[in-house]
Amino acid sequence: MKAVNGGKIKIGRNCFFNHNCSITACSNISIGDNCCFGNNLVVIDHDHNFRSIGNNIFISDEIIIGNNVWIGANVTVLRNTHIGDNCVIGANCVVKGNIESNTIYTENKDFIKRKI
Repeated sequence: MKAVNGGKIKIGRNCFFNHNCSITACSNISIGDNCCFGNNLVVIDHDHNFRSIGNNIFISDEIIIGNNVWIGANVTVLRNTHIGDNCVIGANCVVKGNIESNTIYTENKDFIKRKI
């Protein structure tokens, strides 16, 4: 877990992180209560500005993960992502954008964003 350049990381109560989880904030990462995270999780609220390669300029935006969220193994959560309460994110997903509360999200294109 690492907060750089004034970034903030907030983790709620009763959260579990499995092996090899990486969380890096330049902006703001907020994780709600009662969340569970699988192996090899990457949560990163910034990326490089490809137009300024070599200048170490980052583009950052917040990540908000709600309460009672279960995120499977090998998931990457990118900047500008809001995951609502009571969601399940399946293994091997790359998540960016808004995931509504009470949603199952997987990489299986026939099953994406199915309401619980």
